[in-house]
Amino acid sequence: MTDSLITLNLALPAAVSTPTLTVSPVVLFIILDHYLRRDEEQRQVVGTLLGVRSDDGRSIEVRNAFSVPFDGNAKKLAIDMDYHRSMFDLHQRVNQKEVVVGWYATGSELSSKAAEIQELYMAECATAPSVHLLLDTRLSTDRLGLKAFVSAPVGLAQKAERSLLQPTRCDVRANDSERSGLDSLAMARGKEDRTAPLSTDLENLERAIRKVLTLVNRTVAYVDGVNAGTTTADSAIGRRIMDAVAAVPKIDEAEFETAFNDHLQDQLMATYLANMAQAQINIAESVHTLI
Repeated sequence: MTDSLITLNLALPAAVSTPTLTVSPVVLFIILDHYLRRDEEQRQVVGTLLGVRSDDGRSIEVRNAFSVPFDGNAKKLAIDMDYHRSMFDLHQRVNQKEVVVGWYATGSELSSKAAEIQELYMAECATAPSVHLLLDTRLSTDRLGLKAFVSAPVGLAQKAERSLLQPTRCDVRANDSERSGLDSLAMARGKEDRTAPLSTDLENLERAIRKVLTLVNRTVAYVDGVNAGTTTADSAIGRRIMDAVAAVPKIDEAEFETAFNDHLQDQLMATYLANMAQAQINIAESVHTLI
């Protein structure tokens, strides 16, 4: 009699354990490039998300993506999963650490085929959760909206048509090299030709120092406001400030100034030698042209 019983699975969205999701800016550029290169009659593009998961599966970092052929105008689901598997196999030869973590699509709202596609990628992710990123490329909210979803099973069985895509938090996080590229793009935002020259090491150092100084001033103003009672204290911000202060090495002010000046002199010397080498190359090319 026990075998004939039906297990009722009514998992509420609030009870589902959702992973912490971070997305690299490179993924957003890949999605935008895919959307710009689409056919004129194609309204939506779809692709695979690649990344890494933590050992406990509670955090997912999306690092890369690639496009997958998809026909959104077809009545039935038309997505080339064989192409997806071939591309993933090629990617594994280059980077074995990155695995399939989900899929992406463009648009402001979930499509009618989103649950079916999510079911396909849940099979590709095995027992790990599959993440769906939805990027609004039409700027319906006057900004590039990014939404993230995970599956929440509802009903008697975990079927595609009985799965609910539950929104989850998504943070865009850039590493140091990506942040440098984003800063260069931001510098070109206010120019008519949308171009920006490459900065030298000294200019990057000066920009970084100014940014750190701005952050320090904001932190000091927040702490002063909390002490004065004009700003509401936040325990999360307090822990972050404590971690940042603890990460600063304990070094004498004179020693720090000496080390900083030595590093600055090394930067100046490297810049001088590079300019000298470039000047000698230019002179050699001019002499060769005359001969």
